[in-house]
Amino acid sequence: MPGDSGRATTAFADERQTRIADLVSMRGRARIGELARLLGVTEPTIRKDLSALQERGLIKRTHGGALALQPAVQRDLAGRETTNRPAKEAIARACLGLLQDGDSVFLDSGTTVNTIATALAADSQRPCLSTLTSSLGVAGALADVPGIECTLLGGQVRPVDGAVVGPLAVENLQRFTFGVAFLGVSGFSEHGISVGSIAESEVKSQAIGRARRVVVPVDHAKVGITDFARIAGLEVLDVVVLDKTTPAVEQLCANFSIELIVADGSS
Repeated sequence: MPGDSGRATTAFADERQTRIADLVSMRGRARIGELARLLGVTEPTIRKDLSALQERGLIKRTHGGALALQPAVQRDLAGRETTNRPAKEAIARACLGLLQDGDSVFLDSGTTVNTIATALAADSQRPCLSTLTSSLGVAGALADVPGIECTLLGGQVRPVDGAVVGPLAVENLQRFTFGVAFLGVSGFSEHGISVGSIAESEVKSQAIGRARRVVVPVDHAKVGITDFARIAGLEVLDVVVLDKTTPAVEQLCANFSIELIVADGSS
């Protein structure tokens, strides 16, 4: 029936536009010809899709393509701690499932990693761990927890978030090797993982080199964002823990052989 055909066409267009928005968000930008090839449609069709997505406030049209509309990265610690709180708690619970008795663990700075430390301290079934951290918040959460040996890196303390940074912190990291490193980031995209501070990125980069397994716990709001200071490319990551995913994120992780864990936020 004609009516059914019209509804099917609309459904296909909606599905295609959702995928376009997803791809542009993940990559930061995309060209019309590239999108047409990926989706198997004509360039005029892609132009109409981009116009529709711009009207919905999902992308920004440019000559020959589209740009992602990336939200400003929040720098204020108090604000970041309350942003996407349920998502971060779900991610933290999923991260605890990656730990076993006797593990050596690096927990760096960031509100999501702080939430992991808080969840670990509250878990009555927590494993016995040796932990190293570059965060005053993590150290405070784990300092008196039975079964957790917590070591705080030396270095310069950043007042904005309590992160320990600087040459001394980087030098101290070279004395340690750990089984797993949990790295907080403010940007996750096909360009790699990133944060807003060069000093912080240097500590995180050094930690990657000392870890046998690198885990990035990140909420969906940071996907597709490239922040000021790049930490590393995606090829160094072993696991990404997200609160929600998309086909583009799944494909990106598959391309780099990254294990993707989607946290269950129901509990």
